[in-house]
Amino acid sequence: MKQGLSLRVSQHLALTPQLQQSIRLLQLSTLELSQEIEQMLEANPFLEVDQEAAEREDFGLAQADTTVSLGDRVTELAPSSAQEQTSSASDIADDVTTPLSADDDVSWEGDGTTEMAPDDSEWGSEAKAHTNNLGDGEDKDATELARMQESLPDFLHRQALRLRLSPTDQAALRFLIESLNDDGYLEEPLEELAHSLCNASNEDERLEQTEELMHRFTVALRLLQSLEPVGVGARHLGECLQIQVTALLAQARVTELTDADTHHIDVLEVALRICQQPMDMLARRDIKRLVNLGTGSDAMVREAIALIGRLEPKPGRRFVDVERNIIVPDVIVSHLGNTASGPQFRVRLNPDVMPRLRVHDIYANVLRNHKASSSHAGLQQRLQEARWFIKNIQQRFDTILRVSTAVVDRQKNFFTHGELAMRPLVLREIADELGLHESTISRVTTAKYLATPFGTFELKYFFGSGLDTESGASASSTAVRAIIKQFIQAENIKKPLSDNQLSEMLKEQGIECARRTVAKYREGLKIAPATLRKAL
Repeated sequence: MKQGLSLRVSQHLALTPQLQQSIRLLQLSTLELSQEIEQMLEANPFLEVDQEAAEREDFGLAQADTTVSLGDRVTELAPSSAQEQTSSASDIADDVTTPLSADDDVSWEGDGTTEMAPDDSEWGSEAKAHTNNLGDGEDKDATELARMQESLPDFLHRQALRLRLSPTDQAALRFLIESLNDDGYLEEPLEELAHSLCNASNEDERLEQTEELMHRFTVALRLLQSLEPVGVGARHLGECLQIQVTALLAQARVTELTDADTHHIDVLEVALRICQQPMDMLARRDIKRLVNLGTGSDAMVREAIALIGRLEPKPGRRFVDVERNIIVPDVIVSHLGNTASGPQFRVRLNPDVMPRLRVHDIYANVLRNHKASSSHAGLQQRLQEARWFIKNIQQRFDTILRVSTAVVDRQKNFFTHGELAMRPLVLREIADELGLHESTISRVTTAKYLATPFGTFELKYFFGSGLDTESGASASSTAVRAIIKQFIQAENIKKPLSDNQLSEMLKEQGIECARRTVAKYREGLKIAPATLRKAL
């Protein structure tokens, strides 16, 4: 075998720490990005929040805004170095999600420069807009209003204070209240709760203590189930419904009785007997079996099931902390008006989610004056790391804005007529238009939200496959879902439409949609099948 030397020229993309961080920041949600910024501020002394950013316009978001005319092409954003870096970083494989923190021992390939660079200025200096999704004009965001909302335990504790109970019973009631889940159910059996509080070492003493706790908890449970909201403290769905029906029955019996009231009481009594049966019969609406069990006549059982359907299966639903469900849009689309070329929309980044960061100029100047010292190599690395962090955040928002602008242009019919006018759109179309990789578009559209005149939607909502039509064009799956929803809303509740019928109705509209596809879309809309939608 002959040995020799040869030269080979090749190109490859080095997965530097900067690119890793750029990719990771791109796929983070707004909340995750805030947490990442907090960690970086704690770890890097050269990074700081600019408290005076709202008063300056030298680095505002005015340049980030773009107006989209729905009759023309999308106005291209001015090219920037950050966008060019996005194109190179986007070609990395989807599985590159290596975590990178400020404490990792990596080289940021600093160029040795300690002078203040133009990019050291803050990112996002536009004044904060006082807007929220609740429609009020107060200077409070949705998070602050959510914190003001009373939780279910607090609401129950406030009612418990009005009861004249001994300290022991008050403590037992408080313990049960704290043991409820978010829906208002007591999932753990009383025996387990009693055993968890027993601390006696002797078996006889432990048994006696358990019996005493069981007695206290039994009394406390009855008190808990008498509080508002009705049905709280139930241990299963059947008991929750029984509590609510019993409360309605007691209320009906104390009112002045008439013939109609007497009939209503009879229906409530039948409903109570139904709730005492296994819940699977109620879920299947097995009227024949319920009648055979002696709950009531066929007509009374049907009325009782309809009454049960109006009860609240989750008493704690309205107390669930709304802060966890708050969606803060990353991009805001606003309607500017109509022109000769068509409606105009403004696409801009939400200033509420824009971080205001800059390099700490005092620390950077000190390091610049001592740059000759070799002992400051670690600090120089930290300075370069802070600069790259600011650039990567700017690059993240630039990419989000570019993708959002392209989506608004492609889905212009949606912003004019609603979801029925949604057109098919895949990631490849936006990737080809912007010169980015599909993986980059996928990261941008995940957990990023767009506030529109029709509501707030995840960017992924505007992407969907197409279904063939008789004309040879394609209909968006989102539009087909909207059509199915309209068909069901307009159906005769005594004769609800089956999936086959919905499929045939879509074919009459020129849309080829199989029964299985209709069933999948219906389930995605959380609509029950025809047998459960039928009015009794």
